[in-house]
Amino acid sequence: MDRLFEFVVNHYILVSLFVAFLIAILLLESRRGGAKISAQGAVSLINKDEAVVVDIRDRKEFGEGRITGSVNIPLNSIKTRANELSKFKDKQIIVADKMGQHSAMAVKQLKAEGYANVLRLNGGIADWKASNLPLVKK
Repeated sequence: MDRLFEFVVNHYILVSLFVAFLIAILLLESRRGGAKISAQGAVSLINKDEAVVVDIRDRKEFGEGRITGSVNIPLNSIKTRANELSKFKDKQIIVADKMGQHSAMAVKQLKAEGYANVLRLNGGIADWKASNLPLVKK
């Protein structure tokens, strides 16, 4: 530990550049996929009928449990099937995936298709389950 402090003191310019780059990367990655919404925030919007959930998981995972009223459009076909969401242009679109890792790509694609009000579910369906919120099967 003493050697770490010695290194930092002797190479403060190098260490400060490293910290600056690390912060820049973290900021860029957090903003890259658009705005996030918590599971509780999503419930609030859904209950007010101000949002629709787009589940980008594959059909098998979607069948195992989904958010009530969600629309299943797998990530690999989001570009070709984005027009199915045209009736929801006046609502917020919440993109949900399994763990919250791939929803950023879907948000980017939907924004490129002209949808402005797109959010991603923070933590995906896993966070939804962890919050003890219901999933519908069938």
